[in-house]
Amino acid sequence: MNRITKNIKNKLAGELAKRKIYLTSSLTFIDRERQVDTDYLDYIRQAALELISHEIYTNKVEGNTAELGVYKGQFAKYINKFFPDRSLYLFDTFEGFSGEDISYEVSQNFSSGIQNFSDTSINYVLSQMPFPSRCIIRQGFFPSTAEGLEDRFAFVSLDSDLYKPIYSGLEYFYPRLTAGGYIFVHDFNNDAYKGVRQAVTEYCSANGIAYAPIPDSGGTVVIGKPLLI
Repeated sequence: MNRITKNIKNKLAGELAKRKIYLTSSLTFIDRERQVDTDYLDYIRQAALELISHEIYTNKVEGNTAELGVYKGQFAKYINKFFPDRSLYLFDTFEGFSGEDISYEVSQNFSSGIQNFSDTSINYVLSQMPFPSRCIIRQGFFPSTAEGLEDRFAFVSLDSDLYKPIYSGLEYFYPRLTAGGYIFVHDFNNDAYKGVRQAVTEYCSANGIAYAPIPDSGGTVVIGKPLLI
């Protein structure tokens, strides 16, 4: 790279960084072909999911997949894409937050609770999925929507934003996570949803579980269950 090109790149990187957008290389020396969608703006989150799916298949980790907090299915479609042969349970009210959860959020100063995620539908979400026949809808309030479900999980996304559903999600899914499996908890480093961090730190501290934050847009934290050798 000549000096002029390098200077232009550095200036562009600096201007983007002011907007919390960072110009960097990624996995420069990996040889295998990767199916990462460049149209999805949160590259780190999607790329981390692709890498973890590769590890799950490489290590022959058994179990299905799930997402709690689906909204319009923007992230769920990549879970469906990267795990095409596995069931994907989609847990959501598809009507927005519950009043009880919002009241608790506000009382604890975790979030304002004013966000509206009701502008979605089951049909719309399924229309976004590359393999909709693998999707299983669980509509309603969690964890009651998991009653009667007997399954194990290799990958779970928790993206329900609020303290109570995140904590309930960890309580339900971590014991059912297969060794070598992973949970993504979105918004761990999102100061608009402080209850997410509170739920993760409380649950993980009580159960001796390690976690690793990643620098995606919403501040996801990754929780793994040790692979049995």
